Amino acid sequence: MAKVTGIGGIFFKSASGPEKLAAWYKENLGIPLEAWGGAVFRWPDDTAEDKGVTAWHVADKETKWFNPSQASFMINYRVDNLDEMIIQLKKNGVEIVQGPESHENGKFAWILDLDGNKVELWEPMLWDEKNKK
Repeated sequence: MAKVTGIGGIFFKSASGPEKLAAWYKENLGIPLEAWGGAVFRWPDDTAEDKGVTAWHVADKETKWFNPSQASFMINYRVDNLDEMIIQLKKNGVEIVQGPESHENGKFAWILDLDGNKVELWEPMLWDEKNKK
């Protein structure tokens, strides 16, 4: 049987305009934009201890998980250093909606993008004594 092997892309509409929103992601999250306006992420670029994993999950229609966003989706971006990312975001005036928090598979924080979409930031790490903070 054929099967899915990973996330091939993330595509969504922008209320503020695709160029403006793409520039926001480049400025605030460091997403490297290509000439065609999007980005390409390659697993070999990720140096996390987990060797690269993408989670996929379907939530109940009544979930509050994506709040305060009204969107029917939430994107999780892997980051290489969540503490530095938080400093960078605050410097750019981006509100941290929740976090940072440590969980069994890493550190997390949540923000809203320019269009009000909730974005989950994840620094993957092993759950050991040095990371339980």
